[in-house]
Amino acid sequence: MASNQADGRDDATVRVKAFVGLRDNSQLMKNLSEWLAYCEQLHPKNIDMGLDRVHQVAQRMDLHLPCTVITVAGTNGKGSTCAMLESILMQAGYRTAVYSSPHLVDFEERLRLQGQNVASDALTQGFARVEAARTAGPEPVSLTYFEFSTLAILDVMRAQPLDVAILEVGMGGRLDAVNIIDADCAVITSIDLDHMEFLGTDRETIGFEKAGIMRTGRPVVVSDPVPPQSVLDHALEIGADLWRVGRDFNTRGDPQQWEWAGRGRRYSGLAYPALRGANQLVNAAGVLAALTALRDQLPVTAQAIRNGLAMVEFAGRFQIIPGSPSLVLDVAHNPHSVAALAANLDAMGFFPRTHAVFGAMADKDLAPMLARMNPLVECWYFTDLPTARAATGVHLMQAWQAQNTRKDLIAKAFLDPQSALQEALGCADPADRILVFGSFYTVGGVLQQGIPRLSGAHLASS
Repeated sequence: MASNQADGRDDATVRVKAFVGLRDNSQLMKNLSEWLAYCEQLHPKNIDMGLDRVHQVAQRMDLHLPCTVITVAGTNGKGSTCAMLESILMQAGYRTAVYSSPHLVDFEERLRLQGQNVASDALTQGFARVEAARTAGPEPVSLTYFEFSTLAILDVMRAQPLDVAILEVGMGGRLDAVNIIDADCAVITSIDLDHMEFLGTDRETIGFEKAGIMRTGRPVVVSDPVPPQSVLDHALEIGADLWRVGRDFNTRGDPQQWEWAGRGRRYSGLAYPALRGANQLVNAAGVLAALTALRDQLPVTAQAIRNGLAMVEFAGRFQIIPGSPSLVLDVAHNPHSVAALAANLDAMGFFPRTHAVFGAMADKDLAPMLARMNPLVECWYFTDLPTARAATGVHLMQAWQAQNTRKDLIAKAFLDPQSALQEALGCADPADRILVFGSFYTVGGVLQQGIPRLSGAHLASS
């Protein structure tokens, strides 16, 4: 997994290039930025599917987590599911750790301990221990950036007095680095087409990869209402305890409240999750199924569930920032998540115009994303992103022009998300809406100086 744009590693990269190839660099790196820059130099690929190398280093480190482990995989909804699990379990008094990726602004966001981002010094020590183990054999073991950083984060987790660790799969499941840890409970959220060059070109193949986080005799919650048959077949084949929505648990509700029922438990009169969007109820249902499956290990009260769902926060997931104009941040970056975003935007009510800041990776299926959003947007601001994997703003604008049939739209290209946002703010009227979406890099790019509080030029001059 590539790193995000806000690591501030330009100077660090120059310094650490001389270290690559040395036997043990664990004493040479001065800070987290240098370790992250160093990790990017070690392997010729950003993504290299397989667990053999990761297992080898983990065994040298005797790496394990002495607590309950919940692993979450899926195409969309993973991060929200992890955030709801964390919020409820903290309300129940448990000591939690959450590993999620990628980050929006700071790498430290990838590990939350008791709801707080980990200290960079702890990560630096974890990276040093991974490097010592990686270079301990006859030949150094080659690790990707994601593999190296995952091992470092798991090492930091191991040193904490934890009750539960929540691990979000970076990509796929079967061959993802987090899968070296055996989960006490697996959760599989929605499954759709994404990362097809690595995971496969259809839902059945991708579903099989996601199903790799299951363990024999242990619960696996599948919250996708129409899961691929490959997921169900794998659960049967290995003897996992399958919890399937519509069979083992279900929900119903009205505009004010909802209820959940499944396998001897019922929760009624629940407020809807604080995370916005109709899709969050699907995620919340899976969360309650996982907690019910683990009730002997991690009992939680109905009040902890109510409080946890009411207080959960997660930046960049249909995050609405009040202001003038309104600002919506969403990391939706594939056709499935963009369709959910469009439905959520429709439910917001009327806005005279919507201004969209959009940046995306070059390997994304752009046509359905643009086609789904184009009827909702009057002004497009396409932006470059600070990674070689991204499409340029000009390329994105050309892809949009190739399928656009509306004559009343405005489109421009920019070098970075902040510039695009400032242009949108200058063009927007007070009652308009500005949307930032398409990638973690896009949303992270407008959060560099914190959450923007919009006050357009029309207000400054009045």
